Amino acid sequence: MMERNDHKGTVGFVGLGTMGREMALNLLKAGYAVRAYDVRKEAVDPLFSHGAAGAESLADAVRDADIVISMLPDTPQVEEIVYGEGGLLASPPRGRLFVDMSTISPVAVRRMHADLKAADIAFLDAPVSGGPVGAKNASLSIMVGGERDAFLRAEPVFRAMGTTITHVGEAGAGQTVKLCNQLVCAINIQAICEALALGRASGVDLGQLRNVLLGGSAASWMLERLGPAMIAGDDSAGFRIDLMLKDLRLVQEQALSLSVPLPASALVTSQYVEARAHGEGTNGNQALFRVYDRMTNQTVA
Repeated sequence: MMERNDHKGTVGFVGLGTMGREMALNLLKAGYAVRAYDVRKEAVDPLFSHGAAGAESLADAVRDADIVISMLPDTPQVEEIVYGEGGLLASPPRGRLFVDMSTISPVAVRRMHADLKAADIAFLDAPVSGGPVGAKNASLSIMVGGERDAFLRAEPVFRAMGTTITHVGEAGAGQTVKLCNQLVCAINIQAICEALALGRASGVDLGQLRNVLLGGSAASWMLERLGPAMIAGDDSAGFRIDLMLKDLRLVQEQALSLSVPLPASALVTSQYVEARAHGEGTNGNQALFRVYDRMTNQTVA
């Protein structure tokens, strides 16, 4: 059994991508023992110098954990944590508590919640907002669905990774709130692209345009953070086009299942599809502006 760090407990952390790595580091800083696992073994290596232990398998990561956390790309990967070889149903964690912080299907969440509950394992869906910067600074917004008792058990762990921690309802509610967040973000990015495209065509200095918009009611986190990259043509990845498109797909699936029309979400989804079709999938969200470059016959580097 792994020794605990400062008696705060052991976290089995699965998924050490851009977000997961920073979240796991913040748990270590807060005094938790972390047993880390990723299908890419090299993703775990940077955590060793900070005191993390590596797991040789999924079962090795989860078996002795007081809480298991996953941060993975999409629904199938989370389902593998639950149902796969060495997964939670086959190797229940010591603490009988699983928290998924990915952005996945609310329908799948409710199904996994029921199956885990039948095996006496509590499950919280706790997606996050704040991006890589929020993950690094432990300032994420965390929206949590599931039983209240499980939320209270996990809350101290959430406090090591975020600043706005909200229990939003039953299983699947966390994912629903996150999808609402993502549709607002995507449409906001689209609106910024359109404003910059109109300003550029009109001969307005885009830096000045951005500064003016930030000083008024059009101000937003996206304009502040992504606006300069759009103007500079910087497509470096933070939150990638592919990931936002995955989230918008989940938005559309949820809306269709409930017969809720989302015309603006449908439009921006089609533009993300266009961006990926032109090889922008691994670029940051600001690369959506390249869609407007193409539509207005601007030179794209």
